[in-house]
Amino acid sequence: MIVYNFGSINIDHVYRVSHFVRPGETMTSDAYQQVLGGKGANQSIALARANCEVKHVGCIDESDVRLLKILEQSEVDTSLICQGNTPTGHAIIQVNNEAENAIVLFAGANHQLSVDHIENVLSKASANDWVLLQNETNHIELIVRRAKHYGLRVAFNPAPMAVDVVKPLVEHVDLLIVNEVEAMDLCGVESVDLAQQQLQSSYPDLKTILTLGRQGVRHIHQNNVIEVPAFKVDAIDTTAAGDTFIGFCLAGLQSSLTIEQVLRQACAASALCVTQVGASSAIPTLSQVRTFMEQMNHDT
Repeated sequence: MIVYNFGSINIDHVYRVSHFVRPGETMTSDAYQQVLGGKGANQSIALARANCEVKHVGCIDESDVRLLKILEQSEVDTSLICQGNTPTGHAIIQVNNEAENAIVLFAGANHQLSVDHIENVLSKASANDWVLLQNETNHIELIVRRAKHYGLRVAFNPAPMAVDVVKPLVEHVDLLIVNEVEAMDLCGVESVDLAQQQLQSSYPDLKTILTLGRQGVRHIHQNNVIEVPAFKVDAIDTTAAGDTFIGFCLAGLQSSLTIEQVLRQACAASALCVTQVGASSAIPTLSQVRTFMEQMNHDT
């Protein structure tokens, strides 16, 4: 099984700040890092570090080929990444003292996927392969519809949420992965429970993974709900926590683990991630996650 991840590749500019900058305010940062980021790249690295075969499909500026080496060091297949003359996508990220972040994105080359390239990739995939999507690249609708045409399974993490783009595609998705805010926005309601009820009633065949931050995660399919609590750790930086969870979760679903075990392992990976500064650099390996889980079980 291969995961074809049609995802963003960004250069992240990360600033440590005491608080998020306010309108009209000029402030100095306590620290600065420039690292590989983008939800797509982060999720590909998480998949690879969870021992899942992943081929990343995306675009970068030809002057930024160093980014490919970082992906390759984590054993992500980069052969389907195009290089052109459009600036590589980037993000300006503020991380405050509470480990929360505020992010400004520039799409750049992430919106340069061509129809021909998409068709060429999907036509060569096998029936048991997965397509993973976020909402940071172009041609999302086309990718979903062509993936289903070829009998592929689709996992969709629609972030950043754009309801008018996402809602028409949900019925064509096999696995929807959303946080509580995204779920409420998608359903047009003001509580997580109402969002869950609407997803269950409107899309009875859809499998949904609903992440709830410090409250843990729910797996929802028809009337069956499996809930797993989050691990308690001292968070330093939450930047790639969600992407880490998604990568480990999708990788785990291809293993012999139960749904509950998959969710618990993905939560452990996310917990480990937030104890480190950075995005892709903070994503743990499967071995590290298992060691962490053993330690947590021993402590309890």
